[in-house]
Amino acid sequence: MASFSLNEIVGCIGGRLLTETTSTNNAFIQSISIDSRTITDVGSCLFFALKGIRHNGHQYLDDLYKRGVRAFVVSEMVDTTRFHEAIFIQVEDTLLGLQRLAAAVRSSYNYPVLAITGSNGKTIVKEWLYDLLHEPVKIVRNPKSYNSQVGVPLSVWNMSDKYELAIFEAGISQPGEMEKLESVIQPTHGLYTNLGEAHQENFSSKTEKLLEKLKLFESCATIIYRKDQQAVHQQIQQKYGMSGKKLFAWSTEDKEADLYLKFVRETNTSRLQFSWNGSTYQLSVPFSDDASLENIGHCLAFVLAAGYLSNPVLLGFEKLQAVAMRLELKQGINNCLLINDYYNSDINSLTIALQFLKNQSLSNKLPRCLILSDIEQSGFSGLELAQEVKRLLVQYGVDRFIGIGFNLHQHRMLFGRSAECFQSTEAFLEVFNPSTFKNEHILLKGARDFRFERIASVLQKKYHQTQLEINLNALVENLNRYRARLNPGTKIMIMVKAFSYGSGTVEIARALEFQKVDYLAVAVADEGLELRQAGISTPIIVMNPEEHSFEMMLEYRLEPNIYSMEVFEKFNQAARSMAVSNFPIHLKLETGMHRLGLSAADELEQIATRVPSEGRLRIQSVFSHLAASDSADHDDFTEKQYQRFIALSEPLVKNQPNSVIRHLLNSAGIERFSAYQMEMVRLGIGLYGIAQSDVLQVETVARWTTVISQVKIVDVGETVGYGRKGKVPEPKKIAIIPVGYADGYDRRLSNGGGQVWIAGNQYPIIGNICMDMSMIDVSGANVQAGDPVELMGEHIHLNDLAQWMRTIPYEVLTGISQRVRRVYVQE
Repeated sequence: MASFSLNEIVGCIGGRLLTETTSTNNAFIQSISIDSRTITDVGSCLFFALKGIRHNGHQYLDDLYKRGVRAFVVSEMVDTTRFHEAIFIQVEDTLLGLQRLAAAVRSSYNYPVLAITGSNGKTIVKEWLYDLLHEPVKIVRNPKSYNSQVGVPLSVWNMSDKYELAIFEAGISQPGEMEKLESVIQPTHGLYTNLGEAHQENFSSKTEKLLEKLKLFESCATIIYRKDQQAVHQQIQQKYGMSGKKLFAWSTEDKEADLYLKFVRETNTSRLQFSWNGSTYQLSVPFSDDASLENIGHCLAFVLAAGYLSNPVLLGFEKLQAVAMRLELKQGINNCLLINDYYNSDINSLTIALQFLKNQSLSNKLPRCLILSDIEQSGFSGLELAQEVKRLLVQYGVDRFIGIGFNLHQHRMLFGRSAECFQSTEAFLEVFNPSTFKNEHILLKGARDFRFERIASVLQKKYHQTQLEINLNALVENLNRYRARLNPGTKIMIMVKAFSYGSGTVEIARALEFQKVDYLAVAVADEGLELRQAGISTPIIVMNPEEHSFEMMLEYRLEPNIYSMEVFEKFNQAARSMAVSNFPIHLKLETGMHRLGLSAADELEQIATRVPSEGRLRIQSVFSHLAASDSADHDDFTEKQYQRFIALSEPLVKNQPNSVIRHLLNSAGIERFSAYQMEMVRLGIGLYGIAQSDVLQVETVARWTTVISQVKIVDVGETVGYGRKGKVPEPKKIAIIPVGYADGYDRRLSNGGGQVWIAGNQYPIIGNICMDMSMIDVSGANVQAGDPVELMGEHIHLNDLAQWMRTIPYEVLTGISQRVRRVYVQE
């Protein structure tokens, strides 16, 4: 890992020192950060205060200084007299400064650097190359998919002389970005995966996007690509054909290509045949889908072009596994929370996983447990690796450590007497006692050879196989897309009522609190109580407060929606009896929804006068609800609601001693009426991937899946399901799946009313949906028991499922039973 003196950094990034202490010349930086929430090694960390549309790192300087951080790169003027011991380096652009520092790190090393770009497959190709080559070659690579303007320099910072090969993926979303990444990575080898639709929105054509991506290869000596993609082949030849670079093109169609591959597909595997340097090779690879075979072709092409061919590497192709690019958060046994990240293990990804473990445990204060395997080919000696692991255990506050593998076992005394170390996964499982794992967060982090899925199996709470997978990265991305439509000072409230639209209240609230949303909203006080007991400290509003819960709301800081004079009087009385002062309340105004809300001028005037004079309560916000913000047919009515809201709220806001927040817009309102955002907006269904247009490009957050329980042939004349509604006019193959209306899978989907996705195609439901099971007509399909089934997700969109059920997406999400387990994934 890099280590630079502060004076060296000043020179690298073209900055100037705003302050200089006696230790400036001797201070060395060993880590860099752009996220105030993830800093642990405060003494040797350099914080880059990045600025974006919706964030500004300069806002966190005071907090970081109090926590012990003493070195900062800034672009704004800073009152340095408030930071007596700190060192500030000022630059014009902090992101550019970060990239320049990473470029200096890259220039310090002469070993090969492979840069991967393209529309799809970048992370998989990178991870597979690591799996194939990490034994003969010591490799540094991007953690997960750190391929952005920020992620790439953070990845390059990890280069050191312990490595022999670097593999970095690079992604862009708009013109002008790739040249910056090229200057950071300075690759010797380039690999282009494919040209697709991803991130097309900011480019006028695919050709423009392709040409932008090809700028990554300006300094490469070798460029690898698939010749069958005509546009890619043409542009690479045109741009680099006369440059003197080695252009290595592989193909499954052109036998005259530099490498010709022949794939013979079987059920779940393929045979790969190719010739190289006069020898013919044949391999069996464990994939048969187009995308995986293309990624395998890219990997093999690099292995050959870069001179890494060997028998062990070729055997590695037969052992490739699907890449799990995300952390999985699941409910474990005995009230444990299980974090699965057992598909790869290296120091960089361990650091990221430990940060995730720390973030998850901050709110509920449960102990942190790490079960870790030996880290292979880390670039450290056995003792150095154990010492580095020990440092991370202390840095991230791990309470319990279980090490598995020869090296960790050999150096077990280094971890203290409480640590448990085993020479193998089998040795751990032999003595496993479930009663010793209670009320803790457990991170499973292991190299693939240790097969930690066996440990996960005994630690995971057992459910039936239908699950709702929640993509926390997509949720955060959707949040940021809505935030980008807001003015810098506009606050945001997130609706987490109804089990967070079916996604799981506590886990979603934790993710949102980490993103520093301003408010959470629940329907009833019990939902708010659950969040408080889970350690959530973000302000919470209760939209439907009930009198019997008022004392509990006051005790747990749950702020009520006051929608009538009666509710105001009763809550005011509860505040008086508990001797509360200045407690925030939120006034709901009636503007045309004709649901809950205050509208009488005399009542509003009375509340506005009494609240400040009595001192027990404080009007924190006033709000109303748009009835039809999602419908252009009713835009005139929406305008009238806004005008009425302004008229009703103005006297309330004007006469209060505090600043009162106003909010009117829901998800559709944010999208269609952003001019009415005022001081705060409320985001609900939009967070989960439902928008009014394609402009926001929100992502699917929830994926509802199950597996096939049984496959059978039903003869002509037989029927399927209750009431004999599933007719069989010809022999049919039927797949039974363990999901029914008790899981929220609506009976209106029966008899062709809905479809599922299996093995690359949609198949209709046959017969009536049962309480716990449904039957699918998979005639002509090659499927078997255990195959995965998508009920809703990437292929069966939530909107489509709602239309088939003749309802709205809200009802679909909130109707998914809580017996369907929720699994949370994050890159």
